Amino acid sequence: MSDAEDILATAEGWRREGETVALATVVETWGSSPRPAGSRLAVTGSGRLAGSVSGGCIEGAVADAAQDTMRTGAPQLLDFGISDERAWEVGLACGGKLKVFVEKLG
Repeated sequence: MSDAEDILATAEGWRREGETVALATVVETWGSSPRPAGSRLAVTGSGRLAGSVSGGCIEGAVADAAQDTMRTGAPQLLDFGISDERAWEVGLACGGKLKVFVEKLG
């Protein structure tokens, strides 16, 4: 089973347990990015996490956005980018950019 399939299976298991779940997926990268397009992070309303879309503060920001998406039901397209000078401060090692789509799972 691939990492992406494993994360989806984990998310589905959480849903079967009665958790509210959101899925964040890297849909686009430019330059250096810690995780490739297609990387996923599953987040529950109670704060459980599986997978990864980046690291550093980006991961926390995505998890926070996932909580908003679970509350409202509205999907989000998050756009993260940083200059090389500030990249290490926020967890994007080489100044890359990425877009992450966040959706609530049915």
